[in-house]
Amino acid sequence: MEVSTSPIPRRLSRRFQMAMVGEGILVGLLAGGVITLYRLALSNAERLLRQITSLAAQSFLGHVLWAVALLGICLVVCALVKWEPATSGSGIPQVDAEVMDRVDAPWHRVLAAKFVEGTLCAFAGLSLGREGPSVQLGGMSGKAVSRLLHKERGEERLLVTCGAAAGMSAAFHAPLAGVLFAVEEIHREFTAPLVISAMCSSLSADYLVSRVLGVAPVLSFTFAHDLPHAYYPMLVIFGALCGLLGALHNAGMFACQERLFGKLKGYLPFSRYIIPFVVAWFAAFWFPDLMCGGDAIVEHMLSPEGLTLGTVMILLVGKYLYTTICYGSGTPGGTLFPLVVLGSLAGMGFGLATAHLPGIPASYVNNFMVFGIAGLFAGAVRAPVSAVVLCFELTGSLDALLAVSVVSITSYVVANLTHVEPFYEVGLQNLLDITPADPTVNGAGDRMLHTYNVGAGSMVEGRTIAEVPWPNGALVVNISRAGTNIIPTGKVELMALDELLVTMNSDTDWDTDLIIHKLCEGRV
Repeated sequence: MEVSTSPIPRRLSRRFQMAMVGEGILVGLLAGGVITLYRLALSNAERLLRQITSLAAQSFLGHVLWAVALLGICLVVCALVKWEPATSGSGIPQVDAEVMDRVDAPWHRVLAAKFVEGTLCAFAGLSLGREGPSVQLGGMSGKAVSRLLHKERGEERLLVTCGAAAGMSAAFHAPLAGVLFAVEEIHREFTAPLVISAMCSSLSADYLVSRVLGVAPVLSFTFAHDLPHAYYPMLVIFGALCGLLGALHNAGMFACQERLFGKLKGYLPFSRYIIPFVVAWFAAFWFPDLMCGGDAIVEHMLSPEGLTLGTVMILLVGKYLYTTICYGSGTPGGTLFPLVVLGSLAGMGFGLATAHLPGIPASYVNNFMVFGIAGLFAGAVRAPVSAVVLCFELTGSLDALLAVSVVSITSYVVANLTHVEPFYEVGLQNLLDITPADPTVNGAGDRMLHTYNVGAGSMVEGRTIAEVPWPNGALVVNISRAGTNIIPTGKVELMALDELLVTMNSDTDWDTDLIIHKLCEGRV
């Protein structure tokens, strides 16, 4: 069987790739501008929050007035989410669904609602981060550019990915991590137009944010000394611990979302949102360090006197529980920055604990704080490459690249062995209402197995299994969609980002593989 290669896909045109550079820069500038304003709004909201709660803590009337204020904020956030439901939660699963062409959200409503919701949630003190909303704001900025330039849907989805890269870059001051996160976690396809345009978006967004907010990294962790190779077995142990913590982090989040908040069916979303707002009232007066993303905890970790091991453990558990309640309720906000803070706390705790062992100096505690960020990120999100690059950009140093990679890969492997789903894939499953099924793979004779990713705009996207002209001897035996395995019956419609497991005859393996690659290749 032959697959036509004519006309040559537009994506191979030099003119098209140059146009994508310009469009990528435009997306990055727009996304960078939006997220710069968003970060300023969040910073001012948190500063105002701490001033107000400090005054309110001095009297009973202040406690009452702040409770009334939180109720009002909760009602406004509920009204905005009902006005635009696509803004609930972190926003990253919604961007995934946009790229898969399963959701077509109104970009102007999402931009307006998410911006206000995130600011109000920060002012209320909810334990949420800015990274998830920044990715969604960036993705919708890419969609806005696409609509303004009258692009086709396939190219629009590529620009949404570019916007997501710009959002991650602007949120963390990490342009390379932004590109890798968008490709590794969202688009899941490496193509020249995607990588080039995403890099342009990411760099231009970071440049704009740096001009306004400065070039200092979001987290200024530094290494006092490089970890000697003699201590690398400790890295494997710590990486395995991070993998278990990442799986535990996800399992707890999912359980809270399904078993606690999932049982609340009436008066939505108020019946779910009011719970984290009530907890926020207690946190404001009794546990203020737990409020917002975690900047206050980072300041304590970076202070000269530091924290004791007992205090680190209390902050780790408290921050996790508070973040779990806020995320599980579906309130608009991200979890990446709280995840980073939890990772650094885990690393600090491990460093302080091992400092009591013979021969391990306490000066390596800072190193383990960075290792913890990479380990927990890789264990929870299952994006180990993005985790390594993120740590490099947070510290500005390549000295610990090998050590960070060891922790990240070990954590990734251990987390996968627990069979707990990756963090954002479960959110995407819930958004798309995917029902999992166990596939049955029957091998006979000399058969080969290959995996293929369905590209956006490919020949097979939108077709059922029966409608695709598969080469002779090829059989799709499993479809992995958002982390869920689906039995590939002839009526199953293929979506962008699906991962196909295909069995084929070993004697025609090379030709069959080439044909299926062509069928699944993304186009714009």
